[in-house]
Amino acid sequence: MEMLPPDQEPLPTQEAGGAKGLPGRLDRWVVFLTRILFWVAGAGLIGMLLLIVADVIGIKVFSHPVPGGIEIVAFLAVVAIAFAVAHTQVMRGHVAVDFIVGRFPRRVKLVVDALMFVLSVCLFALMAYYSFKYAHKLRVTGEVSMTKKIPYYPFVYAMACCFVVTLVVLIADLVKSIAKAVTTWTR
Repeated sequence: MEMLPPDQEPLPTQEAGGAKGLPGRLDRWVVFLTRILFWVAGAGLIGMLLLIVADVIGIKVFSHPVPGGIEIVAFLAVVAIAFAVAHTQVMRGHVAVDFIVGRFPRRVKLVVDALMFVLSVCLFALMAYYSFKYAHKLRVTGEVSMTKKIPYYPFVYAMACCFVVTLVVLIADLVKSIAKAVTTWTR
């Protein structure tokens, strides 16, 4: 799949005749950035797969596992998960259980939707803040993995940056949700 620059491709979640001007450009840049992060997550997943296969073959055929294989798989799991969160939010791929909210009137659903975005923004803001804080602590203390001596802090910083991107996506979704609720409520 070819990745086009943000000014040449439509926003996946944008409705026909969607936002123009600055909000539209911002949406396209956010989608472009989340796609890059998603490709990095995919590379992490493929790396995990290759490393696990190499480890199994090394153990079964050569009686020698990949040194530090478990640690590296754990680091790649952080990459695969953290880097995919923002794109999953853009594509509305997260699980939503709405068997109760689904019975509410449309206006109430929109208010609940906006409230959920507010809570999500708060959660990801806290996660980003504390991840940066923890990464700084790991960098200062020089904490590394046990066998391969890989420093932890770059992965925690990367995770924190992914949380910031997800936070931007959630803020954009919150603004859209509030605009939709206000438009519906004033009718």
